[in-house]
Amino acid sequence: MKITLKKSTGSLALLVALGALIAGCNSAEKPQSGASTSPGTTGTTAPTTKAASAAWQLGSEPFSFSVYGHYDWYTMPQWGKDMFSKSVAEAKKLTITSVNSGGNAEAKLNTLIVGGDLPDVIWGDRDKFERLRENGALVPLDPYLDKYPNLKKWAGDEILNMLRAKDGKLYMFPNWYTNKPTGNAGYVVNKKIYNELGKPKLETTDDLYAYLKLVKEKYPAIIPFEPGQAQEGKGVDILYSAFAENNPASFAGTLRAVPKDGKFTSLFADPVYKEALVYVNKLHREGLMTQDALTQTVDQVREKINTGRVAVYADVTAIEYASKGHAQLIKNDPNAGYFMIWPIHKGGLDKNKIMVAHYDRLGWNAAAITAKAKEPEKIFAALDWMTGPEGTRDIIWGPEGTYWKGTDADGLPNLTDKFFAEPEDRTKNMNATNDLQFVGNATLNDKIKVKAELSLPEEKRSWETKYQDAITWKTHMDLTAMRGIEPPQDSEEGIIRERWIELYKKVRGQAILAKSEQEVGEILAKGEKDAQSLGVQKLHDYLTKKWKENEAKMKKK
Repeated sequence: MKITLKKSTGSLALLVALGALIAGCNSAEKPQSGASTSPGTTGTTAPTTKAASAAWQLGSEPFSFSVYGHYDWYTMPQWGKDMFSKSVAEAKKLTITSVNSGGNAEAKLNTLIVGGDLPDVIWGDRDKFERLRENGALVPLDPYLDKYPNLKKWAGDEILNMLRAKDGKLYMFPNWYTNKPTGNAGYVVNKKIYNELGKPKLETTDDLYAYLKLVKEKYPAIIPFEPGQAQEGKGVDILYSAFAENNPASFAGTLRAVPKDGKFTSLFADPVYKEALVYVNKLHREGLMTQDALTQTVDQVREKINTGRVAVYADVTAIEYASKGHAQLIKNDPNAGYFMIWPIHKGGLDKNKIMVAHYDRLGWNAAAITAKAKEPEKIFAALDWMTGPEGTRDIIWGPEGTYWKGTDADGLPNLTDKFFAEPEDRTKNMNATNDLQFVGNATLNDKIKVKAELSLPEEKRSWETKYQDAITWKTHMDLTAMRGIEPPQDSEEGIIRERWIELYKKVRGQAILAKSEQEVGEILAKGEKDAQSLGVQKLHDYLTKKWKENEAKMKKK
């Protein structure tokens, strides 16, 4: 699961509701030893004698807990209905019940809080947990880290320290954390068109420009360059990465600031950003890219890719969309489809230092155990099992004996003939647990994925994994220390940030549509002046401070 939704809560209703929850807790509802109902208590103190006994074993007795997924779009599949979770439910005597949002996550969470009826586990974006923690509604996980060692072993101190709250304790169990590069950003090329044009060199920005001109001349019905939804950056930001080494699209599209000499600096004052926008503007003026890039919808982008109406496509989610388009095209023509190229770079730069985007070792979202849970240690033990080798194999790859049998020296499953012989059934069964993977271990699971792909002849390997392994994972930059540094929305810096984002999108759009290179420069110069008037320097100072604090956290042992 790779979709990321980022919207802040922080509503007055949530604060009032949390106050009601804490005020309404009676002694019978208080968590076991190891949980904290006050940020001032020491969550790292030793548990009671009972809790300090031998580690509880998942499967030793029937056990159940509830999970609430804090997303409008999320409805948890029935645990135990599919083949994989049914096997786990039976072997481990584990039941997981769902509390669904009903399409309105904010309203649902407020209802749960006001009614004093929080689930055992809340699963959602990491920035949603702080207000719950501040009001004593979450259990610190520190007492369990050594007793149940999978999370600590696979995530490591740097990741766990990044997730620690202001009180120094850990409340979040990360999902899809990793110690290796991940990512799906890059450049995709229409195979049939490329071959018919003689397979010209596509390495530099000059090569790309010449190729797009050739496409426009020879294929008037084809879109030479497709940047996806340019109003959100997408392929436009990917091109920014081509004009400097170690300059991922994330500096433009995510951070909207350029780190230089240990501090964040203005994007609009960055000569590299200006050079990139001049290039994008030239593509737009000359009809070499989608003319409605600033207004098109996701569905329109997908339709063009699925029908092969683009020659070159660049996006931060390139693999996700192109893999589906590739599968559609080769159904009718085995010579059609798409392939990925090494990221485009400006001539004279080291192509091996072109980083198209970033990856975040913290992963996607997180799970937190609430203070309403009666047996938080057992819940942690279950989550820790899920994130370890056995849980990863059983939940994602199925029960032993179906698609795998035994493990190799690295603990990775040995895939069976059935895994390769029945791809459609296998995919159906594996996809069935996608939305039950609350504490995924990307480090481990990606190793299994790569092993699976390398076991296949090249023509049968997954399009996605092939290019992830060969290109995208090698061209994404670790920006973990720069994640989670945004100021609260209601703070002075937060208000500046919201206004700055609006200005940034406006200026970027104006620059793409400018009538000349000179006008691009004028637009950026005015944009920089307006940004400084908004107080963007104060925002940069805040982001820099948080970045440095994160670096210090990651170094702490």
